[in-house]
Amino acid sequence: MLRGLYTAASGMIAQQRKHDIVTNNIANLNTPGFKSGNGINRSFPEVLISRVRSGKDEPGSVPVGRINTGVMAEENVFLHVQGDIQETKNPFNFALISNIQVPGARFDSSGKYVDQNGQRVIQPQAFFTILNAVGEQRYSLNGNFSLDANGRMIDSEGHSVLGRDGQPIVLMEGGAPVTNFRMTRTGQFTNADGQPILNGNGQALNLLITRVEDPNQLVREGNGLYRLNTQDQGGFRPIDAQDQIEVRQGYIERSNVDPGQSMVDMMSALRAYEANQKMIQYYDKSMEKAANEIGRV
Repeated sequence: MLRGLYTAASGMIAQQRKHDIVTNNIANLNTPGFKSGNGINRSFPEVLISRVRSGKDEPGSVPVGRINTGVMAEENVFLHVQGDIQETKNPFNFALISNIQVPGARFDSSGKYVDQNGQRVIQPQAFFTILNAVGEQRYSLNGNFSLDANGRMIDSEGHSVLGRDGQPIVLMEGGAPVTNFRMTRTGQFTNADGQPILNGNGQALNLLITRVEDPNQLVREGNGLYRLNTQDQGGFRPIDAQDQIEVRQGYIERSNVDPGQSMVDMMSALRAYEANQKMIQYYDKSMEKAANEIGRV
């Protein structure tokens, strides 16, 4: 009898987790570069139920089958689909359009990205590279940048945006920040005349755009930043000329959250939560009756 109670309780916990994920998606509807999350529920491992004789399992007990004892919210998977590109006409806004292809891979009739043998493969994604407050590299799709008083390019949280040389990008000329610049589609800074802007080492200044082989291995840290899973440290590198990416200046990538679907998912989670709640109330009343009435017989 208590097995059903535990099943309903696990269902409530799973739906609460789903509700939290959907709520976070809706809250970030207007966050540039935000990728929506999707909660994955898994059933508990199937358990073998044996017929009990004399209150204990005996060698001759007869198995009666397998049942599931509820669900658990196993993981939160991010949907790495390109969001809509919105024009802002702000020269410090950048949208990163990533269409990196795996040689020989294609989309099949069901929309899955597969290789020549029909095996599913992960499409790599490109990210801006950010230096966080403790000096560690992080990855972002939020291209809402600006310049501080020292000409350092920063994101909305004040973190430095890195150049291809691995150093923070600084746009200074004659002791004043450079605001009249252009960005090529490959991420190179140029002046109004189309001439490359040089960094402190006399090299052309470029954005450091990182190719992540499996974006599902990224761990979200908040404020639009991701870090690599500690077990996937070799799954990234700077983009090269063969990678199909494009940087658009004066544009921003919007969140890929579908507001309509999010509302449907929220209502679905709420209804499932209420159904499990009523089941627990039913079991509670049944146990109360068993304790107060059956015991009197």
